[in-house]
Amino acid sequence: MPLLAADRPLNEIHDAMLLDLDGVVYIGRRAVPAAPEAVGKARAAGARVAFVTNNAGRTPARIAEHLTDLGVAAAPEDVVTSAEASARLVAERYPAGSEVLVVGDTALRQAVRRMGLRPASVDTGAAVAVIQGYSRNMNRDLLDQGALAVRRGAFYVASNGDATAPGEWGITPGNGSFVRVIANATGVEPVIAGKPMRPLHEEGILRTGARNPLIVGDRLDTDIEGATTHGAAGLLVLSGVATPLEALAAPEHQRPRYLAWDLSGMNHTHPAVVREGDRTRCEGWAVTVTGGTPRLEGTGDRLDGLRALCAAVWADGSVDPSGPAAREALAHLGW
Repeated sequence: MPLLAADRPLNEIHDAMLLDLDGVVYIGRRAVPAAPEAVGKARAAGARVAFVTNNAGRTPARIAEHLTDLGVAAAPEDVVTSAEASARLVAERYPAGSEVLVVGDTALRQAVRRMGLRPASVDTGAAVAVIQGYSRNMNRDLLDQGALAVRRGAFYVASNGDATAPGEWGITPGNGSFVRVIANATGVEPVIAGKPMRPLHEEGILRTGARNPLIVGDRLDTDIEGATTHGAAGLLVLSGVATPLEALAAPEHQRPRYLAWDLSGMNHTHPAVVREGDRTRCEGWAVTVTGGTPRLEGTGDRLDGLRALCAAVWADGSVDPSGPAAREALAHLGW
């Protein structure tokens, strides 16, 4: 899947922007510096914006309040959470009023209730499903109750499978790490509602009425793979989890169509990457591959160098994207 060029800003090409939050709009309690202005510019250009998050630990209202405090105008209806996608999966399968054991926070219980289901915290034997979502206060009792219900045969849904999450102190365990506790104890794998699976982005597309959405994120295995799953364009930003080396080594289904430093990239044009035999060019940079070894030369914006390097490596299966030569090229770019 090659990188694309855009001779117009992406906010003019795509009718809606489905934005991840952690690592894209904010990190912990602080906004990514470019984000507030970038969201405003996209909206001014006519693009609809939805904030699509795998985090099921907070309500849309709380997230919207947080965004507003950071200078990003947002209403609860602009926020699409994996808690909502999870609850919809259960509501589509079981009748209204069905009991659902919630292994998560208040936000997940509220999402279950809004879907006409009845949340519970203890396995009484009546729960038709278990929904597990991220909680900073996850405890052994909830995990035990969830495992008991899943082992009994309750439909098992996880809001998302992210093993890690960016936080104020660095990379910390995400919901996927806690999901492994119940999955390992029961031998049952959950149905995943969040990215990269379809339900969460489908909710965002439905919410915005998008025909040609741009999916923006900082993770290859959720945001960008989710874009690929939908056949949508994915913009990878380098303000969060993913590193240039990880982008270079991405398998085909996790390769973005665009690269940017941060969220401002959705309001910019994107240069063409041109392949000429064993040579790949992007602006002032060129990569030549000889005998499986990429050699980078040039000057200019180092992101253009990364674009050229990614395109060259992705197109040539003889290159080891994590090998010494690739790492040397990235070091030449300052990574």
